[in-house]
Amino acid sequence: MAESRGRVWTGVIRVGPRQGDHRVAVRAVLSVGVPLIVLLLIGRLDLSVYASFGAFAALYGRTDQPRPRVIMQATAGAILVSSMLIGTVVSALSSPAVVGVVVVAAIAATVTLFAYRSQWHPPGALFAVFAGGATASLPAGWPSLLLVLFVGGASVAWSIIVTVAFVLARRGSWARPTRPRPSIGPVAWEMTATVGVAALLAGLAGALLVGTHWYWAMVGAVAAVGGAHVTARLIRGAQRLLGTLLGVLIAAGLLALHLPPWLTILVAVAFQALSELFVGRNYGIAMVFITPLALLMISLASPATPEMLLRDRVIETIIGVAVGTVVAIVSAALRRRTARG
Repeated sequence: MAESRGRVWTGVIRVGPRQGDHRVAVRAVLSVGVPLIVLLLIGRLDLSVYASFGAFAALYGRTDQPRPRVIMQATAGAILVSSMLIGTVVSALSSPAVVGVVVVAAIAATVTLFAYRSQWHPPGALFAVFAGGATASLPAGWPSLLLVLFVGGASVAWSIIVTVAFVLARRGSWARPTRPRPSIGPVAWEMTATVGVAALLAGLAGALLVGTHWYWAMVGAVAAVGGAHVTARLIRGAQRLLGTLLGVLIAAGLLALHLPPWLTILVAVAFQALSELFVGRNYGIAMVFITPLALLMISLASPATPEMLLRDRVIETIIGVAVGTVVAIVSAALRRRTARG
């Protein structure tokens, strides 16, 4: 037991080697920053959430060859926009929070299975859950569907253009690599069920105990069960919790300054770059930058009191990581029992 705890905490603080992270960071800055600047210039920062989630397509396939990277980004972008459309429908119907939780949990399970089959990197459904939950929580009407489709779709398209431009500049090869796809077997179904159950339970707990930002609990739970085995899942959960708590302190200082929108965008883009420099090396360090980034973007799109944002982020993350950790441990125990039986 002591040895297991030692492996977890060693994994929490370990920082991996650099693997071209600076190039990914530059692509992310361009993919996220340009759409936000355009929205600032036209006075529609209320749409910044749609643009930001669309730009997340640029984060996929960071270690893949050019051809599969572009395909992965296009596919992930389509799923992110679809998740936003689903979330917007939930909001437009004025659905209660529990309906939103069930819908986003279904997104979590479905995208997890698809991502496993397609060998996504980063793996899993975290961004789709974030996109679906955030849009389900934002006030929206039926016309918002067109805005999601246009702004989110344009942001995805711009991200792919940036990726292609970088490939051409570096004279990358567009040859089709050969790699087998994993079959949908017991491991895939176990991951799908684990993510779906963790997201559902965390979302319900978050909605009942806190309310407004219940999707943060779901994102925390999905992150906590995202590893390949129970030790990796415990490491991931601990990193998310510790990184979020430190990130909230940074966000509290920034929100207290009441920065003008243009400066908020610059700071957010800087955090995006920093998070990409570390997300592949230590998830906890990346969360220190991702947390204030997310809070700043939400404050741009839907102004709320900083105190409520910070409180909800901390409480919902604790709920999500706690639920995700319990589900991860139970899932591992059931898997071991099935293997012995």
